[in-house]
Amino acid sequence: MSNTKDFIIEQLKQQIEGFKPSIEERTIGRVIEVGDGIAKIEGISDVMMSEMLEFTSSGNSEKKIYGIALNLEEDKVGAIILGDFCKIKQGDEVKCLNKILQVPVGNGIIGRVVNPLGEPLDGKGEIDIEKYYPMEKIAPGVIARESVKQPLQTGIKAIDAIIPIGRGQRELIIGDRQIGKSAIAIDAIINQKGQNVKCIYVAIGQKESKVAGIVAKLEQAGAMEYTAVVLAGASDPASLLYVAPYAGCAMAEYFLDKGEDVLIVYDDLSKHAVAYREISLLLKRPPGREAYPGDVFYLHSKLLERACKLSAEYGGGSITALPIIETQAGDMSAYIPTNVISITDGQIYLMPELFYQGVRPSVDAGLSVSRVGSSAQTKAMKKVAGKMKLEAAQFRELAAFAQFGSELDKDTLAKLERGKRLQEIFKQDQYSPVSTVNQVLIFFALVNGLLDTVPVDKISEFETGLYKYANNLGADILKELEEKNDFDEELGKKMRKMIEDYKDGLEYLIKE
Repeated sequence: MSNTKDFIIEQLKQQIEGFKPSIEERTIGRVIEVGDGIAKIEGISDVMMSEMLEFTSSGNSEKKIYGIALNLEEDKVGAIILGDFCKIKQGDEVKCLNKILQVPVGNGIIGRVVNPLGEPLDGKGEIDIEKYYPMEKIAPGVIARESVKQPLQTGIKAIDAIIPIGRGQRELIIGDRQIGKSAIAIDAIINQKGQNVKCIYVAIGQKESKVAGIVAKLEQAGAMEYTAVVLAGASDPASLLYVAPYAGCAMAEYFLDKGEDVLIVYDDLSKHAVAYREISLLLKRPPGREAYPGDVFYLHSKLLERACKLSAEYGGGSITALPIIETQAGDMSAYIPTNVISITDGQIYLMPELFYQGVRPSVDAGLSVSRVGSSAQTKAMKKVAGKMKLEAAQFRELAAFAQFGSELDKDTLAKLERGKRLQEIFKQDQYSPVSTVNQVLIFFALVNGLLDTVPVDKISEFETGLYKYANNLGADILKELEEKNDFDEELGKKMRKMIEDYKDGLEYLIKE
């Protein structure tokens, strides 16, 4: 018995001798009020704006719950809770972590579906984390950037021809609900296969079932091999919807810093603004126009300014942003749409009337614009698409005028006929992007009058057949066009002859 006692005493002596006291300085406050995803905290007077907070609940032994300090008041701090606020109670401890909110980044997120905190949602196990990036970051300055001139092909004929998007551009997709805004973004992601572009799709306030369908379609198209999905679903708290686009942008910046090209889709920023409005009103911030807080413009500008094309000295990478905004009854003059239009480098406006007429994608050539313009197009596309935007816009006006049945002169009739064929060419099925060389081929046929004798209702059939014919019997011409990204007079003659040879075998042509 005494031997056991001596042994225990000896062990205790060794532990006491080996004990090294450590002091950790940590500011700890207490929750004085909690509800609706918002916590009011006292005792953390030295907290920083946007600093991460850790909530420690006596009854909660599960994973940690974090928050962000947003309102710094004289006697208390207002914070948003990133997670289940029902597990936090009055009197719980709150620690300041002396860092702003960070998100895990790396190649491990590619092919995965994660929440805005980088936690997996797809049931495929833990994510390989390489490092952490801050969610908020100052955008690169003017010196670090260069002009946008390298095309980012969407595979959508109407966009690549008349509203071109360049790598590093911010192009808004705007329109009413359920007329194909997300479809354009998903098609653009699918078309990046083999283009050496990483893609990040940020779903903000979308139904989880809809996002599951999108992920399944991306997997089917082989696009998840270079795509990550950040999901803050409709059932998630407003705080997660608020941080989702910043988390997605931080993930994109990891690849930007490696000199890679990234395409990021924010679907959609209308719901993001609504989530921020909810948070701001709960924090008792003064409401402004349409009850949005005064800093709602800064909310989106600090996000979209992070999309850029860096110069070669700074790595040469790029982030191309496709923000989506939902309008109510086509009202582009509402608060959030006008804000985002003024931030971006152009917009793709989807017109409900065109959509219901069966013109899909329903891109309105008159109200859509790319402020980068033809500098983000290949030379071949510039040559064939130069006047097409003007022709498409004029066709809409002439068609509206012609329906009154007045007599039209020969030139106007010719423009109407050309416009009808152009509108037919712009029609395109979802999930079926068209390669750049095929686009140049069909536009070449249009602008050179080779489609003028093709009936309007046969244009789609003509186009499909032309692609097959060119891939089989004109493969060398397509290869030359793809390698040069341009065509001279000689190659133009070869293209014309190939199209005419194809036409000679068709029976439905109107003979002149």
